[in-house]
Amino acid sequence: MTEPGDGQRWSGPRGERPPWWPADRPWPPPPGQDWRRHGRRVARRVGCAVALLFVVLGGAGAALIWLLLSVTGAVGSAPFARVVSGAGLLLGIAAVVGAAVVVRRLTTPASRLVEAARRIESGDYSARVPVRGPSEFRSLARAFNALSGKLEAEEARRRSVLADVAHELRTPITVIRGQAEGIIDGVYAADAEHMRPVLAATRSLEVLVDDLRTLALADAGSLHLQREPVELAILVHDTFATFADVASAAGARLSARIEPPGLVIDADSVRLGSVLANLVSNALRHVHRGGEVRVDAREFGGGVEVVVGDDGDGIAPTLLPRVFDRFVKGVDSPGSGLGLAIVRDIVEAHSGTVTMASTLGAGTEVRLTLPPAHES
Repeated sequence: MTEPGDGQRWSGPRGERPPWWPADRPWPPPPGQDWRRHGRRVARRVGCAVALLFVVLGGAGAALIWLLLSVTGAVGSAPFARVVSGAGLLLGIAAVVGAAVVVRRLTTPASRLVEAARRIESGDYSARVPVRGPSEFRSLARAFNALSGKLEAEEARRRSVLADVAHELRTPITVIRGQAEGIIDGVYAADAEHMRPVLAATRSLEVLVDDLRTLALADAGSLHLQREPVELAILVHDTFATFADVASAAGARLSARIEPPGLVIDADSVRLGSVLANLVSNALRHVHRGGEVRVDAREFGGGVEVVVGDDGDGIAPTLLPRVFDRFVKGVDSPGSGLGLAIVRDIVEAHSGTVTMASTLGAGTEVRLTLPPAHES
């Protein structure tokens, strides 16, 4: 015997849905399911069925009595006419009351939806409606609440992004303004030494603007890719050539292992090159002197797996679950916190996935999965 809970028992076969259980609810219910609500629902349906049965039986009985009185000739008498008038009045009152109840049951959920919709129209995305009424209204209320929840989350995210962008813009703008005012006031000489911070701040602004544009395109679904067969070994070699001087200054080795050596993927070479550049740059920033930054690629599960790893400092466990979120970065990171978010968006635009694993003091691995060249 399966015991649903709250005093109700279902003696049918284990695992089979009871006939009185709502069709839009899973069976068996998850732990903590409120059974009293379903009990009330069952009671209402049984009550409606009983009321309908009384109406049908009452109508049949009244028709039979009317037929008997007609045969006996009592229909035309004055007492009978008064009885019929009183009965008609009572039936009319009952019909009006019943209609009012039905109209209220239908209009109340609708009025709640209209009121909540007006609140959302005015910018209050916290509006919710109770899930009550007929099944159609309950389904509509659930969909409305899900929609308002998404709108509320998007609004909070939008405000957070705007605040983070303003924060990231403040530093380079402050540098540019401070150096420019110092030069104009004669505090600084207009030479290369004092113009160098202005140029560096300008480059930071350019990178930030480009990153924001990429993220905006990804959000709008407009991050178009120029797909073509790309040989991974060439792409990795070009990336290593870009960071050869940085690796030499850091005292780190760059190594690659591609299996098979001529492994080809279907990708946008420019976008994917920026992904590898971002990951290699991050790895070089945290690798120990004498350490190694490696890129391994192989065919895996009908696709291609690319792993960028290092034996550097690693990432704190509290930060690791959020590394691909926007404007999330470590305390010693010089970037804007958008690089890994862009990596994720570009990889997902390639119908791929990206994950990260890291251990403090032992290094970090970023794992990409991408479609092979024969898929489009």
